[in-house]
Amino acid sequence: MGKKTLLSSIVIGAVVGGAVSLFNKETRQYVSELTERSADQASYYVKNPNEVIGTLKGTIRDVTETIDSNMDGAINTLDQVESTLGKVLKK
Repeated sequence: MGKKTLLSSIVIGAVVGGAVSLFNKETRQYVSELTERSADQASYYVKNPNEVIGTLKGTIRDVTETIDSNMDGAINTLDQVESTLGKVLKK
């Protein structure tokens, strides 16, 4: 029950805060421009699904390479720690 109340309060606070911020003219213009750009981009991707797939493949490839690189670095670090511990324990 407490978790539901907390999450509900956070959502309500965010909605109220967003609504209050729209009283500012610059904020309304920004939200309007952002909404228009998002709609244009969504429309473009609906008309060009192959580009979405290509972009997604590239992103997945980049993320995979980053994970592989970080994993290799972590393994090398662990190997060095193991080697150092082995030398210290032998003495």
